[in-house]
Amino acid sequence: MATSLKGRVQAWSIAVRPKTLTAAVAPVAVGAGLAIHDGVFVALPAVAALVGALLIQIGTNLGNDYYDFVRGGDDVNRVGPTRVTQAGIIAPEEVRRAMFIALSFAMLVGVYLVVVAGWPIFLIGMASVICAVAYTGGPLPLAYHGLGDIFVFLFFGLIAVAGTYYVQALSWSPDALLAGAGLGALSTAILVMNNLRDLRTDKRAGKRTLAVRIGVAGTRAELVCLIVCGTLVPVIGWKVYGWPTASLFSLVALPLAMSPLRAAFRYRDPSELIPALGQTARVVIVYGAALALGLALG
Repeated sequence: MATSLKGRVQAWSIAVRPKTLTAAVAPVAVGAGLAIHDGVFVALPAVAALVGALLIQIGTNLGNDYYDFVRGGDDVNRVGPTRVTQAGIIAPEEVRRAMFIALSFAMLVGVYLVVVAGWPIFLIGMASVICAVAYTGGPLPLAYHGLGDIFVFLFFGLIAVAGTYYVQALSWSPDALLAGAGLGALSTAILVMNNLRDLRTDKRAGKRTLAVRIGVAGTRAELVCLIVCGTLVPVIGWKVYGWPTASLFSLVALPLAMSPLRAAFRYRDPSELIPALGQTARVVIVYGAALALGLALG
């Protein structure tokens, strides 16, 4: 177990998985950028949405670390970044307690957003917190039944972008849902790359992710479809909803997806996909930042 202050900070940094937090930041940035474009931006609710999204992502990561260990999904044979519970760096109960602390703070932020925006945000917030635990915990863990991809697409795409827009505008916007589909697709690609890398060990552990269910070829096809979806969204927004031409700058992120895609099609050993996970996360943050700026400045 890590005991020194420096060791504890490093251990919790590993547990939080900072590289995955782009999936929480990018959709909130796009929701704020669209609000600026429509003249309805309000700073404090937008910041609260960002803090809440980060806390839910952190809580989900910690829950994944804990529940995958206790369910046997993570063992000595796993490939990829260190998991603090499985590696014995932090005690399981500490990780579980930290998960509930993160989600409790997310709920406190949610109280403010409910005051601002009403019962729709209450429903979204409660669903987000429940699914954060149910992703790998509870009697029907989503990730173990092939539902993780849908969870990410909804909560880190459609709901995150449209919800961020709603807490500022106090109304729903169809193009916020469209933007959410682009972010949701690319954020899901992070999970798919992770599940492709872990396909063998997940199958052996009885973790029936979508990758396990549809196999390597199907997972590769899913990755391609997700990247294509991300590509089409700004073009549709520009053509159908009159998004500024600057929103098309988000397409500069798509060439960055070629390197992890090549890795997904050419790898021989799952460890070769470890860099591809970070590369896919980079696609999400570049795409989200470019789309948010394009909408706001346009």
